[in-house]
Amino acid sequence: MQVKWLSAFLDFPADEFGGEVTFWRAISGSTVSPPRGEHREFASLEPFHGDPHLRVQRVDEGPGGVHLDIHTDDPHAAAEEAAGLGATLIHDADTHLVLRSPAGFVFCLVPWEGETTRSRPIRWPGDAISIIDQLCIDIPAPDFDAEVEFWTNLTGWPLNPPGTRPELIALRRDPSITIGILLQRRESGTTDDSTPATGHLDLATNSVPDEVARHEGWGARAVGQYPKWTTMVDPMGRPYCITSRNPRTGA
Repeated sequence: MQVKWLSAFLDFPADEFGGEVTFWRAISGSTVSPPRGEHREFASLEPFHGDPHLRVQRVDEGPGGVHLDIHTDDPHAAAEEAAGLGATLIHDADTHLVLRSPAGFVFCLVPWEGETTRSRPIRWPGDAISIIDQLCIDIPAPDFDAEVEFWTNLTGWPLNPPGTRPELIALRRDPSITIGILLQRRESGTTDDSTPATGHLDLATNSVPDEVARHEGWGARAVGQYPKWTTMVDPMGRPYCITSRNPRTGA
């Protein structure tokens, strides 16, 4: 399978959908596409330059979350490959397929529709530059090594050299694709190891303090501060991170 594009999909419960879309549109500096889908449940957050890499969905059941869409030439062939690597097929909707990774993270295989142009970061007042450019998959500790192997084999993307934090492993992203993938091992004992893998979005910026202040102005809250990132929750309590990385390269 060749990964042609990646989209991070934010899944919002119906009663939170409007407020959540407003928040994520604002912090990403995007406009919102016209709704689509049988029930007008899908939309794209469209950047000022480049092809959309953030999308939103209204869900009728559950708390929502984040999932990944992998755009490829032949989703059904890709699903067979993913199953051979340990994924489980949840639903074949013909136009797209919903699967679960070995550690339980939900992703979709969808047809590639010609997306090729990476989005540019936005320069905000005060000279902070930022972009939402990474999906972090939070993995139960017992499943971590197998999940790293799964995503490496499925995407064909090698691992970046290890950093100072062994619980964080990034795949070496295709420079033409906006979204990168970070794999994070949950600290054993802090979360039930039987809980499936989940995901959150990461924003890259040259000024974490400026970004934190901007997001707080839209109703987000900082809940954890670390040397290289600040953990936030959006107005509805959805976690994400503002990270000190080069917003132009993702490094």
